[in-house]
Amino acid sequence: MTNLTRRGLVKSGLGLLAACGLASGVEAQRAKLLRFGLSAWPPNLQPWVSTGASAGTVKMLIHSRLISYDRAGNLAGELAESFGHEADGAWVFRLVPNAVFHNGEPVTSADVRHTIEQIGGERSTAYMRAQFQSVSRIETPDARTIRIYTKEPVATLPTWFGNYNMPIVWRGSPANEPVGCGAYRLESQERGTSLDLVAFDRYFRAGLPRIERLRLVVYADENLRFAALKSGDMDMIEYVPWQSMSGVESDPRLRLDTQYGPFMDILFNGTKGPFADARIRRAVAHAVKREDIVQAAFFGRGRPLEGVPIIEGTPWWDAELSKGWRYDPAEAKRLLADAGAPNGFQTVMLATAQFGMHKDTAEVVQQHLAAIGIQCELRLPDWSTRVRLGTTGQYEIAIHGVSADNNDPDGLTVIMDTSLSPTHGRSFGVQAPRTIDLLARGRAEFDETRRVTIYKDMQRAALEEVPLVGLACRAQGYGMDRRVTGFTNIPGALSTSSGFMLTETTIA
Repeated sequence: MTNLTRRGLVKSGLGLLAACGLASGVEAQRAKLLRFGLSAWPPNLQPWVSTGASAGTVKMLIHSRLISYDRAGNLAGELAESFGHEADGAWVFRLVPNAVFHNGEPVTSADVRHTIEQIGGERSTAYMRAQFQSVSRIETPDARTIRIYTKEPVATLPTWFGNYNMPIVWRGSPANEPVGCGAYRLESQERGTSLDLVAFDRYFRAGLPRIERLRLVVYADENLRFAALKSGDMDMIEYVPWQSMSGVESDPRLRLDTQYGPFMDILFNGTKGPFADARIRRAVAHAVKREDIVQAAFFGRGRPLEGVPIIEGTPWWDAELSKGWRYDPAEAKRLLADAGAPNGFQTVMLATAQFGMHKDTAEVVQQHLAAIGIQCELRLPDWSTRVRLGTTGQYEIAIHGVSADNNDPDGLTVIMDTSLSPTHGRSFGVQAPRTIDLLARGRAEFDETRRVTIYKDMQRAALEEVPLVGLACRAQGYGMDRRVTGFTNIPGALSTSSGFMLTETTIA
């Protein structure tokens, strides 16, 4: 990963290529069409609001961000040709010189400033609102330079701009018609069915995109999505069903690209009902045998997650802490008794039937909670309804599938900091003050050794406060025809941001 603590500006791969006018990869004649199977219709394409990874894929194609990630998951500039942290505390970003919006207007520092101010505004409903409210001032000394100062030191600020809900939008955009500067323009859509994107002929990264048109077709039924790939109706699909992964691998015409990082978890409403009590949340955490979820929901293509979802192999992962919510039904019953509910209680569990992994996970959790006395009625609406109910806190306990923003522990902030504005992917109103404080301390620390210590303490706090319950990491797979080349499923938590790689993809 780019060394974020180094003073001075860091030249970033994507931005540097664009600035030099070089193509990313061998420049070739642009392919005409790629058909891509989406798993869900985007509830909306508002640039800064989180409505799921399928919507995120579309947003990354029609918009550009200041920062992106390379194929290995390292920070790299997109609209920024360089970025770095200076001695006076400013994060400084230098824009590529040749980026223009789809209306022909140049991308300038004023547009970046406008985006930040809109996201951090008091009435904002943006996914990253809380983060950008910590910005104290923004300076734009010229059209290509942005200097960002924060109220407290932020070692990870560049990662904020890599989120797929962070596109830079033209400052003159109408309220409901954001103008982007991505590799593609949205040409047409058939609501609930498909979206047609066409390459933007003035995209700033020379030689890209490598495909003239993308046709994004929604297959909410995962079996139909796989069948469309298998039959050749689709060239590529996201969210390959786990029961179908072996079918992709065994077909000589197809290729499977998987990564571990996204995971299933349990969310809680902490403003009312039994789950406002951390002891009951801990009881839930100890009640579930995760191996059953790996088998039932992911056909063995997953890994039990018995602690905070820290990526194994990173400096912050700890073997003992990773087992902090081990399967222990006796401990679960003891915690229920301590909380005044020795005989359990009845509740309603929110999930969705649109994704098999959600429904299957919910059914396993339902069975294990019943064994300790918590009787759950399942509520399984469509995905759009699940998003709405989760965001407005209309549930007591919920099943969710999610990924951290990135592979740094600070990427967990958006799913663990329950003080942030409500979203469907985070517990609603759960009190976890020590966890939140330690996330903030880690974010402010530039010394990597001290960050490791802080984030291990954060894990200990979260195991007690339980802002969420990790269940199982899952293999996140893209399936594609072998004629499709140039696509990479980005490692770890960044897998759900891999849709951006369609800009570098081609098909023979």
